[in-house]
Amino acid sequence: MKWPRLRVAISACLLGERVRFDGGHRRDDFVLGLLDRYVEWIPVCPEVEVGMGIPREPVILVGDPKSPRLIGRRSGQDWTDRMEQWAAVRLEELSTLDLDGFILKKGSPSCGLFRVPVYTESGTPRWTGPGLFARALIRRFPLLPIEEEGRLRDPILRERFIAALFTYRRWRDWQKSAPGPEGFIRFHTTHKLFLMARSPACLQHLGRLTAAAGQRWPAILQDYEAWLAKAMREPLSRGRAANALYHALGFLKQALPDKERQELVEHLRAYQEGRVPLIVPLTLFRHHIQKTSVPEWLRQQVLWQPYPEELVWQSPL
Repeated sequence: MKWPRLRVAISACLLGERVRFDGGHRRDDFVLGLLDRYVEWIPVCPEVEVGMGIPREPVILVGDPKSPRLIGRRSGQDWTDRMEQWAAVRLEELSTLDLDGFILKKGSPSCGLFRVPVYTESGTPRWTGPGLFARALIRRFPLLPIEEEGRLRDPILRERFIAALFTYRRWRDWQKSAPGPEGFIRFHTTHKLFLMARSPACLQHLGRLTAAAGQRWPAILQDYEAWLAKAMREPLSRGRAANALYHALGFLKQALPDKERQELVEHLRAYQEGRVPLIVPLTLFRHHIQKTSVPEWLRQQVLWQPYPEELVWQSPL
């Protein structure tokens, strides 16, 4: 399968650019080695681009955790207003680039997505939250797949982010193809098992939206996109994935000889019990679907290959 080249923005220091406050970098060979083949990187460094310079005084977040100030650690210089003004302009620029996702530097007072310390006026860290630029990014692109580089070492979070990247790209590619209600229904149909494996509740809601497409077109698309993003925030689990595969098996088993059907059931049980990873039953399902007469909607399910397998082949899921 030929995969699209994704466009992902990233904190520039993670690419090896020497933009840190001390003139260094934080090149992340794990993330780059994982995704380079499939990604065009768009570097962003809020602190350099806002004019702080290299090297520079470190900054910290201070005050109200719901609306912190970005302050120079030694001088007390307040960068908050300049950062917010710059971020508004920069995010509008990024909105023209068709981004598929964003990877941020953990712990950064500008880029950190989670658990960035927020200090009291006396210098004591009391709260945590997102960095100042990350906060603006989330507000501007609430549906965009966004993650910190450190969390991508967790196989469950990594799979979730990669699945979200490719799903968001498929959705936007479909939107660019002069979409209509029939194409919309096809998009949803091909994603049914994939969504069942992530969030049955979201799938149920998305199914209701799809059923109303004829009456609410095209206003329905905004709601659908929001619920699709919500589904992609759910991590894959063995229980939900096994349930989706058993659902598929119900449409496949009548076409299989007894021996092959039993083999498939045994592999499904092994996956459900944690003895083999998901790629094992998926590969067997693909094999049977290619050589067996099955409903076309089943053959076209995104679940069989939602993203390049090499990106998550080490996943325990």
